[in-house]
Amino acid sequence: MSFYTSLSGLQAAQTDLSTISHNLANVSTNGFKKSRSEFADVMASNFTSDPRRMVGSGAVLQQNRQQFSEGSLQTTGNSLDLTISGDGFFAVKMPNAVGTQAYTRNGAFSLGTDRFITDTQGSRLQAYAVETDGTVPANSKLGDVQVPLTSGEATPTTAVTLKMQMNAAASVPTVTPFNAADPSSYNTATSTSIIDDQGKVTTLTNYFVKDTPTDPSGATSWTMYSYATGVGLNNGNGTKVTFDGDGNMTAPQGATALNFNPPAGGTARAITFDLSGSTAAKQPFAVASRTQDGVAKGEFSGVAVDESGVITASYSNGDSVKLGKVALANFVNPTGLKQNGGNYWTSTGLSGTATMGTSNENGYGKLMSGTIEGSNVDITEELVNLIAAQRNFQANSKALDTASQISQTIFNIRA
Repeated sequence: MSFYTSLSGLQAAQTDLSTISHNLANVSTNGFKKSRSEFADVMASNFTSDPRRMVGSGAVLQQNRQQFSEGSLQTTGNSLDLTISGDGFFAVKMPNAVGTQAYTRNGAFSLGTDRFITDTQGSRLQAYAVETDGTVPANSKLGDVQVPLTSGEATPTTAVTLKMQMNAAASVPTVTPFNAADPSSYNTATSTSIIDDQGKVTTLTNYFVKDTPTDPSGATSWTMYSYATGVGLNNGNGTKVTFDGDGNMTAPQGATALNFNPPAGGTARAITFDLSGSTAAKQPFAVASRTQDGVAKGEFSGVAVDESGVITASYSNGDSVKLGKVALANFVNPTGLKQNGGNYWTSTGLSGTATMGTSNENGYGKLMSGTIEGSNVDITEELVNLIAAQRNFQANSKALDTASQISQTIFNIRA
């Protein structure tokens, strides 16, 4: 009997060593929760047994209890690195199991190639749909979070204003005729970003060539050539811009039309170009103001998650679009969750079904962006436990050896 009792002790010590080793192996695993092996004694008895004479029959593993204390927090600066300070789990949809929802404390999320917010294993973060103000409607359901590439509707440019100061003392270019590729054939150039009919940003460049002076009063004349996407507007013909001797602009009067015939795929249209308020002086060329009325589609520029869990995408046109609110899961008995590996848990009958909620509400933990929760394994504590488990193993092996020697002694008794 003592042989099997010692053997159960060896098995218990081996299980304890395995648990501790597993904890130590995951000391650097984000969101990992350590376990503790708990054992119970084995007693063989029946209703006729005298309790004063009962002898135990060894030990048995009662449970490997998971420890859900919070791990250390590490600041990363990545807005999609999320941590739950307190109770709760992130809900994710696993990629290789259709419809299967898992739970994790590892909040290292990022944008996948398909622009879904996913973890390192491709599981998609689950969130509630929200209104434009970030509130969750009563009938909101959980779903994946996908970031749109663009935001807003594009409006092509129809009008440009440019107020500038021309250098009246500039010399006439030595190279003629005008050639946009040769800086020696023009005096100065200025560029304005405009929106084409496809909603893309393109560049309108205006080149100014000073004409040979003929007016003794000091009046100056310039020819303006306009190009966009390498195409000359008004078929490459220039527009005369003149100033009197006091530097006041005399032509053109009001806005002029620039007929833009874009390359294949675009639509021909006219852009009104207004130089009103421009002057000429014996000073370097300068632009006082510049406007255009087009609106480009916003290009995705970043994503952020606030403390309440609202996910907001930002775009180059200034738009901010709220995409969802991070869902958090909680359980009546978290220690009953099934460990699936990969930092995932799934619910069981022992844990109960998940109760869903959001950050810092109704007992759920507070969401933190830009941080990662590390493992809750304490190396010093585990090493001390390792020494104790080793001694338990050695003691049980010694008891087993003693039982074996006693048995051998009995076998050697001769009549």
